[in-house]
Amino acid sequence: MLTSQVSSVVARRELVLVAVVLVALTRLVEPADAFLISGLLPVVMLLAGIGVLASERNRRPFENLLIPAVLTGGAGAAIHLVSPGLAMVPYLAGFAVLLDRILALELRLLGQRTGATDSDRARVLLAAVVAAFIAFTGVATLVPSGLAEPGGAVAGEATLSQGWLLVLAIDDALIALLLGYRVAVFRYGSAADAARSALTYAIVVAVAAGATRAMDVPRLLGPAILTLVFYLWDALHGAAPARRREPRFLWELALLVGLGAVVVLWNLQLRG
Repeated sequence: MLTSQVSSVVARRELVLVAVVLVALTRLVEPADAFLISGLLPVVMLLAGIGVLASERNRRPFENLLIPAVLTGGAGAAIHLVSPGLAMVPYLAGFAVLLDRILALELRLLGQRTGATDSDRARVLLAAVVAAFIAFTGVATLVPSGLAEPGGAVAGEATLSQGWLLVLAIDDALIALLLGYRVAVFRYGSAADAARSALTYAIVVAVAAGATRAMDVPRLLGPAILTLVFYLWDALHGAAPARRREPRFLWELALLVGLGAVVVLWNLQLRG
């Protein structure tokens, strides 16, 4: 038992070290190239985590690695807000501590034989919310004009193009999809039900992303609003698993799609 615990700690620290090095290296490239690299970081984290942890737990911990993967990709993008040099040290140290604690939580949940408690679910939700904020911030950082400046439109600064707005909304939706699936797994017995629930997270966050950019919400307030939307949707939408089997769920999806169309037309009108 002691040997297994020591092995888990070593595996966790190896994953953290790899993630920190990759995030630090991302700062060395230009934002245009960092966009692609940051998108690959979650994939690398998933593959590395599954390769390291599957042999120890005799199972493939896909769900348990979703939050660490999103956090790593988001940190790799958001690091471009930090000036090169000594300022990167506290940023990387904070990322390492945060990733280590989330991995420790997920490894404990992966190894325990009993079901997750309400406290466990609350901790996972908190981890997902933190990862969401960092990832939303990272996407907005790398997208040209993704972080609106106060009074930028009045000052004649470059505005977000329609193409990049689409990229921003899709990336934010993908983040919400992955994190939404992780928190939904606790509530549903099948992967299909969890995936359907995660889809609604993605749609509502994509709609919110388009709306916040249409209003030119300044700087980090935009990612903070998206994070709040993610949290509130989990609180509202995740209360009753039986809702997935009700006709109301279809009306819910139709309403979200309708709101998405309104936001798209709004953005097109503003740029017309």
